[in-house]
Amino acid sequence: MDATSDRGNSHGRRRFGSYGNKGRSDDLPALEVPGSPKAAVGDASYGALDLGTNNCRLLIATPSAQGFHVIDAFSRIVRLGEGLGKTGLLNTSAMSRTIEALRVCSNKLFWHKVRKRRLIATEACRMASNGAEFIARVAAETGLELEIIDRETEAQLAATGAEPLIDPHAESALVFDIGGGSTEVMWVERRGDRHEILAWTSLAAGVVSISERFGGGVDVTSQSFAAMRDFIRPLLLQFVVQVEGIRGEASLPSHLLGTSGTVTTIAGIQMGLRRYDRSRVDGTWLSSSDVGQVTAQLLAMTYAERILNPCIGKERADLVMAGCAILEEIRLAFPAQRIRVADRGLREGILTKLMLEDGSFRRGA
Repeated sequence: MDATSDRGNSHGRRRFGSYGNKGRSDDLPALEVPGSPKAAVGDASYGALDLGTNNCRLLIATPSAQGFHVIDAFSRIVRLGEGLGKTGLLNTSAMSRTIEALRVCSNKLFWHKVRKRRLIATEACRMASNGAEFIARVAAETGLELEIIDRETEAQLAATGAEPLIDPHAESALVFDIGGGSTEVMWVERRGDRHEILAWTSLAAGVVSISERFGGGVDVTSQSFAAMRDFIRPLLLQFVVQVEGIRGEASLPSHLLGTSGTVTTIAGIQMGLRRYDRSRVDGTWLSSSDVGQVTAQLLAMTYAERILNPCIGKERADLVMAGCAILEEIRLAFPAQRIRVADRGLREGILTKLMLEDGSFRRGA
């Protein structure tokens, strides 16, 4: 499927949800949200699983006075989409790695007695010719029934999860989620005290697919980085034209809001963190020049040097430059002085929607 297929060219306006979660994006339990009650095992637990091209992530939460409180979390890089761009298939090793991670998720959901859940799979399973076969295998081996969602649903969930970090005074914002196999981009504008999605698109370009297309991401030169950007640029052009058609003027958002490993990694490096700290990164603001400086710094590094950076590590060292190339083109297409960083996204959007649907979601004051 090319980047113009499965695009969101509808102008239907959608409202976001919001939440008060301060949970972590790793294997450790979340910090307690101030003012929210302690959650007991099995106490109205909700589960959200996001199986992407690169990562398998799970959040388990209970409703709280401030939205919801995360009681358990899990994240593992599984690289389900490894080699998918060349073969059109999920390979045996990637599927086995993913099944192992999903068994952990299944055990956590069982232990917490989670009854209300939504378990989604995204680009890798959408694109693979054996995606449906893999979903059936997951059900047989782990008991988890995954739902392959379309790109529009993925964009809506990502936006819902990140929406609390949009500046409430911003007239407009460009929200993006750089994934492993696709990148979702949304234009939102303020309507009263809320923001609404006016346009969205999904690009068939993510950190795994771009990295594999341009040499594997190990030896990235100025020339190969420029080639990545040249490939991505036309994929964004149609969306730029769409947004300008809605606005009747150039697409200049009040700020950008990014939710992905790319922007959180850049933030951690810019802040000089000795180890990645979600509590410091989530919600931080970066200037556009900050992002450019870190990108230049990363481009000057060798693969070995990227591995040694505590905010990158071996699992992301071959992917980070592809993410930077996508981000540089987003910044070029939608210039803004400020970028807000979100270490949150699809899972939080799923939890918010689940709780809203059954009336258990309570917004904080």
